[in-house]
Amino acid sequence: MVTTADEPWWKTAVVYQIYPRSFADSDGDGVGDLRGILRRLDHLADLGVDVLWLSPVYPSPHDDNGYDITDYQDIDPLYGTLADFDELLAEVHRRGMRLVMDLVVNHTSDEHPWFVASRDGGPDGPRRDWYWWRPARPGTVPGTPGAEPNNWGSFFSGSAWEYDETSGEYHLHLFSRKQPDLNWENPHVRQAVYAMMRWWLERGVDGFRMDVVNLLSKDPALPDGEVPAGGRWGDGAPHYVCGPRIHEFLAEMHREVFAGHPKRLLTVGEMPGATVEEARLFTDPARAEVDMVFTFEHVGLDHGAGKFDVRPLRLSELKASLARWQTGLGEVGWNSLYWNNHDQPRVVSRFGDDSPAHRVRSAKALATVLHLHRGTPYVYQGEELGMANAPFASIDDFRDIESLRHFEEEVRHGADPEKVLDALRVMGRDNARTPMQWDDSPEAGFTEGVPWIAVNPDHTEVNAAAQVADPDSVYHHYRRLIALRHTEPAVAFGDFTPLLPDDERIWAFLRRHEDASGGVTELLVLANLGSEPASVPVPADWAGAEALLTDHPGAAPLSSPATLLAPWESRVHRRRAPGR
Repeated sequence: MVTTADEPWWKTAVVYQIYPRSFADSDGDGVGDLRGILRRLDHLADLGVDVLWLSPVYPSPHDDNGYDITDYQDIDPLYGTLADFDELLAEVHRRGMRLVMDLVVNHTSDEHPWFVASRDGGPDGPRRDWYWWRPARPGTVPGTPGAEPNNWGSFFSGSAWEYDETSGEYHLHLFSRKQPDLNWENPHVRQAVYAMMRWWLERGVDGFRMDVVNLLSKDPALPDGEVPAGGRWGDGAPHYVCGPRIHEFLAEMHREVFAGHPKRLLTVGEMPGATVEEARLFTDPARAEVDMVFTFEHVGLDHGAGKFDVRPLRLSELKASLARWQTGLGEVGWNSLYWNNHDQPRVVSRFGDDSPAHRVRSAKALATVLHLHRGTPYVYQGEELGMANAPFASIDDFRDIESLRHFEEEVRHGADPEKVLDALRVMGRDNARTPMQWDDSPEAGFTEGVPWIAVNPDHTEVNAAAQVADPDSVYHHYRRLIALRHTEPAVAFGDFTPLLPDDERIWAFLRRHEDASGGVTELLVLANLGSEPASVPVPADWAGAEALLTDHPGAAPLSSPATLLAPWESRVHRRRAPGR
């Protein structure tokens, strides 16, 4: 692939996600806030990231930690004020970084004025059809089991319908019952959302990460879904994942909000269930919908029919998934690259080895293989330290609505509580939400008060202060990876060729980039993702190639016919050919 000077800035950028509740607390109430983020901006600038993605900070009753919004154009007092936000935004820009807001418009809180008017105005009210209201099934008694308008299940367990006794109808909620879904079929809803987005852009934000944006379009018939074997609710996904008007809606959003804007903005669509083929359409610049998507395929390989149905992961499956997206989007679309976010457990515990012997190297190896793929990498807070899953002792230690509802429903239907807890310890979202580990003080430097969720006790060893002081730490490995993306065009723009696809220990691939003069740069990426040494075949013409990046000082030169990699060792080698 030959690149040009007018490539979008975000192709060489690295994004850092901040979960404000757990990042830094400035006022001692145990909850992170905007001024806490402001005090820690230099950590992010020194890391070298280009964009900060801020998870929701809007007013909210926090049924789902801020993803249930009551006012799209203000800041929750828990986090600060609009003045605090403006100061934060100015300081982000002063450091040469950008800020992206979390756009949550599939649903609102049931305390949002839009929904209050929709509910309290009754079936004939002017805002009734801003949400999905339906009567009970014919021949049933409203409000009783089985009377729901269809059999769809919620992502947070139970039915996707909530009964309203006053009007005698149900409203749809794909997530919490307090997160009613907006009806995007209504043009007034869409225009209200677009106006809100323009308001934030006028304030100076640099784009949006769009929460579950491919769920906006539902089949208006709302048909029943197929009930999986052993399931209690129907799978409605075929009727709302990438629904019938989703491309129309996103193209309209682009025209109404982003087209002609003086800044080149970043638009990222979180799209559960989207296929490679759909993502290629969504991210094709000629279609003007979104810049990149979050796929879920690779983070669904270690569980079966349900998220908490944990099964062993085969490395060949994981490699194949990422490679399929690399080649599937090709030179048309663009990938988002991530291991962690606020909805996923910590990658060093999930795909790595968080034991004291291998935590550092496995965190580095996983970072290397991800950041050397083609796409824009995302770093979730604490990932740059190799933060691990937390040791939750009982259900009382959890805070996440998804985990709590899952535990309640499974135990109510006869599941062994300890087995349910075991799955939550592995896959629960609270693993990503324990406080950021700044130092080895009692609350990890996160707060002077009592944190809203317990700090991981390993913070005495795993923390930012210790890692900044250690040039061989996970933190400094991330710094080198980010700097490499900024300086070596082959990292951002090179073609991708997988190697050794069936090997269950070695992750290997080739990146190749031709510049405008015809000069060619090739990068060979190698990683041993196992706790035993492993030999990797090396072609003779790569022997002695420049070691561009290694996970530790003094790595042996690349040798042919094979090189022995230590447990969890990763490295990147480079060779160049002259131009025309």
